[in-house]
Amino acid sequence: MGKDKLKRFAENLTFECFVQPAFEEMFRCDHPLKGRWHSDFFHNDNPIVLELGCGKGEYTVALAERNPDKNYIGVDIKGARMWRGAKMATEAKMANVGFLRSRIEFIESMFATDEISEIWITFPDPQLKTRRAKKRLTSPLFLEQYAKMLAPNGVIHLKTDSKHLFAYTQAVIERFGLPCEVANDDIYGSGFADEILSVKTAYEQVYLSRGLPITYTRFRLGDIRHFEMFEWEGDDVLEKDAEEQRK
Repeated sequence: MGKDKLKRFAENLTFECFVQPAFEEMFRCDHPLKGRWHSDFFHNDNPIVLELGCGKGEYTVALAERNPDKNYIGVDIKGARMWRGAKMATEAKMANVGFLRSRIEFIESMFATDEISEIWITFPDPQLKTRRAKKRLTSPLFLEQYAKMLAPNGVIHLKTDSKHLFAYTQAVIERFGLPCEVANDDIYGSGFADEILSVKTAYEQVYLSRGLPITYTRFRLGDIRHFEMFEWEGDDVLEKDAEEQRK
């Protein structure tokens, strides 16, 4: 492991905005902050917004700068990446920013019923292989977790360069009849991108330099609390295309 990584891991532990639970604090049990983020961490009753797979935390910090009346928590497992966002928030003395180092599969242990008002999913791994569909952050498996922590009428935002993930998410929305407010397949080309959507992470800048369109979906879970996995025909098409390319 490089010295820079070790240095960043050590510095993360000095940031008040950085939470790094031990495995035993999350695995099959509730973390002490669950249900107490408002009172014990942010010390206010403002809505809490998660960014899942936050990477370096640029989007988390940018959202918090633009919306001081909301609290933001970036979630990722890569501590060396999150160091950048945590340091920015610390140096700017931003009281409405937090970072949580955790696998997203464990977030149910961190947040209580109705504790979260919004979820942002920005440029996640699209998990293109069919056998990994359940790992997509908009899969039924994850939506069921989100449903346990999202407040009534809570919003989920997906911003991605992956046409496949965009289409898959639309299929999930249609499958369960979820309220969908926006499904835009090219936010810059269509002129849809506003100040918030125009915030560009390092990953997004790379995708744009390659000429890839950036998509955006905004939807809610309604009253549904149970989501069953299903097979999507779009995955079959992708697998066939991949097989053809291998020949």
